[in-house]
Amino acid sequence: MELKQYEIILVNLNPTMGSEINKTRPCVVISPNEMNTYLRTITVAPMTTSSKNYPTRIEIKHNDKIGWIVVDQIRTIDKKRVLKVLGRMTKLEIKELKSVIKETFVD
Repeated sequence: MELKQYEIILVNLNPTMGSEINKTRPCVVISPNEMNTYLRTITVAPMTTSSKNYPTRIEIKHNDKIGWIVVDQIRTIDKKRVLKVLGRMTKLEIKELKSVIKETFVD
């Protein structure tokens, strides 16, 4: 399965431990395409439909629902966890995601 950066994919995140986001849920691919092509793993940010307005959460509309990308729960997963591709983020959402990732992890 060829996965692209900023695609929204359905992922089985179980098993998890402690406060990690669990269940089968949408996630956003944040690893770059070159890594996605050559590695058996990808880096994702899970999505949730219930969130407080934290600075590390990005509101996004997907499948006619409001959801949140949870940047504070980024994780690397094996591609075998991916069930299917659901869609792709808009340019505006991508710009906001990049900004939050930079602010959270780089500055």
